[in-house]
Amino acid sequence: MEERVLREYLLKEIEITQRVIDRMGSNSFLIKGWAITLVVATLLLGRSSYYHYVAFLPWFMFWYLDAHFLRLEKLYRKLYGWLIGNRLTSQEFLLDMDRTNLEKRFGKEVDCLQQVMFSKTLLAFYGLLLVLIVASAFVDMLLV
Repeated sequence: MEERVLREYLLKEIEITQRVIDRMGSNSFLIKGWAITLVVATLLLGRSSYYHYVAFLPWFMFWYLDAHFLRLEKLYRKLYGWLIGNRLTSQEFLLDMDRTNLEKRFGKEVDCLQQVMFSKTLLAFYGLLLVLIVASAFVDMLLV
């Protein structure tokens, strides 16, 4: 293929990749908002002695989802770097944005899901939510 055509593909692929990265960041922001909302609502609206345990469900579920989207964002950032460095010299993986193919290509360069879950940023945020759940349970035990 000519370089002009590869440049057009490069620009289109970069545009698509940037949109995906933006969407993953937005997803992470929304997930954090929903996590706070549901955990706090569960703690405030719970009437039985087991509602603190129920708060662990949205806490863990949103922690897992947030880590998943953060890992996907990292995979697409690797793709972005590859496109910048290689697209003008290669037709390989042309317009290939499939997540499973990204996993095969860049999966070893990006932390696994468990490592992402325990990254500083996610651990700080979800650790604080965990402290809130445990503190609420402790206060309720003292009041009973």
